[in-house]
Amino acid sequence: MRKLGVFLFINLFVLTVLPVSAAHYVNIPQTTLQIAKESVTNFYTDSVHSPIVRVGIGTQNFTTYEWNNASIYATGEFELYNNKNYIDTYDSNNAINVSMVGKIFVLKDADGKVIAKVSGPIIFKTDYGLLGVKDLKRAGRDALYRGQLELVSATKDGKFHIVNTLALEDYLKGVVPNEMPVRFGLEALKAQSVAARNYVLSPRVKANPNYDVVDSVASQVYFGANTEKELSNQAVNETFGVVAIYDWDLILAQYSSTAGGYTESYQNAFSDPYTKKFPATPKPYLSAKPDYDDIEPLNTDEAAAEFYKSKPKSFDVNSSYFRWEREWNGQEIQDAVQANIAAQSAAGFVSPAVKPGETIGIIKKLVVKKRGDSGKIMKLEIQTYDGNYIVEKELVIRRLLTCKGKALPSANVVFEHEYNEDGDLIYIKAYGGGYGHGVGMSQYGEGYMATELKMPYEKILQHYYTGISLTTKPFILAANGEQNKITQEFYSKDKKAYLIVDNKYKVAFVDSKINNVNQKIVLDTTQRFNRVDLSQYLKRGMNTVTFYYPTSEENNKGLRMYIELAGKDEYSD
Repeated sequence: MRKLGVFLFINLFVLTVLPVSAAHYVNIPQTTLQIAKESVTNFYTDSVHSPIVRVGIGTQNFTTYEWNNASIYATGEFELYNNKNYIDTYDSNNAINVSMVGKIFVLKDADGKVIAKVSGPIIFKTDYGLLGVKDLKRAGRDALYRGQLELVSATKDGKFHIVNTLALEDYLKGVVPNEMPVRFGLEALKAQSVAARNYVLSPRVKANPNYDVVDSVASQVYFGANTEKELSNQAVNETFGVVAIYDWDLILAQYSSTAGGYTESYQNAFSDPYTKKFPATPKPYLSAKPDYDDIEPLNTDEAAAEFYKSKPKSFDVNSSYFRWEREWNGQEIQDAVQANIAAQSAAGFVSPAVKPGETIGIIKKLVVKKRGDSGKIMKLEIQTYDGNYIVEKELVIRRLLTCKGKALPSANVVFEHEYNEDGDLIYIKAYGGGYGHGVGMSQYGEGYMATELKMPYEKILQHYYTGISLTTKPFILAANGEQNKITQEFYSKDKKAYLIVDNKYKVAFVDSKINNVNQKIVLDTTQRFNRVDLSQYLKRGMNTVTFYYPTSEENNKGLRMYIELAGKDEYSD
């Protein structure tokens, strides 16, 4: 993102700019100011090589991401812009009240006096503190944010989005301690940092045209700078620039709270994000895996029942959701399914489809028609006296069986039915394990591996994501455009790294500057893939490497490259 400058001209889209009067005094608690000070001085990421993330900020309790009005302030001096056009500078005792009329932003002071009427986007920027939205709380604290706050017109007239734009590494510091308890330890937090970094960088459908992700569980839980922890910030810093790849591509680093002792294959839990077809196309690095190798696949009712009605040795055994039970009487299960099936049918995973208000008939039995390797239900048949309904996809099944406001913790579940003398269903008991989709990394599992088994984060990640390497983000070095010079930063705990090069076009060497020292990296033109040891040039901690495409080479000879920090076989079980 381009750094905002001060412009002395008026944008043609500015409708009215009025003299600025004294704005709203903000009574910022001293504890908030202290947290802001510590966040800026101790944990600020000063790196031009950290990508920018755009985060949609929800209202209280994440009810919506469309705002009617908001009051924006900062813990230090801040600047206000209309798009690129500078409006004024304010101190920390001031706030700007923002609303919209149609597609026009109206900026007011506390007395209701109009400061400006502009088309936006409205940008709040500070180099001396953190930005906040008045009365917005996260985790019981004032919501404070690094980077910038941008107010952008939403689709509906009179509505706008609040977007926090900030460096990726700073974003992660507001994610990791809110996705995982810091008591899980440094190595678990490092694994979470890499997974969260991959989540943002991996190609996927944007949450909204105005932002990449949201700040809730719909993306990753991001509560801003006021919830950062020193240990989780250390984890982010000590994995700076590290991502997980498979076959040269960033992986989709799925994770959930608790797998229940057996993770599930991606395709058995998710539909394709573009075609919406279920099962999805498999991802080889997201394959079903037991915590211990002597457990066979649980794709039969018998195997699933034996596993989930017991407590085998597992990594996520400390989770309160490792094993759980649910029970419904006949009327409760009838009411739950009837109340939820139309909404779940709208997602396209109920056959035949059920319209709102349509009665499905009295339920006779829940029959599992297909399970994944972890025992996760992929296809459920609801048998009624009026007909049968097929329900697919684990999340749909979990939501379908929502009772008393609670969905099933997971679809790793087996059912037991009880009938009266007339053959009527009077009772169902469910035995289950895990919380969430159960694909990829189990957060309680990685906590156990880190604290109890003392595993390094590399081994944790390579257990849950099959066949991955831990690297910098892959890139192409070429003669044309901006690709002739690539700079990457990364953290190395042991000065150990390799440059991996796809030398398809037999380039003889690559120029580089490693930690401010010029180095010529000679490549083997007889081999397609080169693995060059960089260890002698590195230092413990942060490293900066810049690669230059050699001017002696032809313009059409591009190089695929990345820096490998842990190969796929280095920490394998």
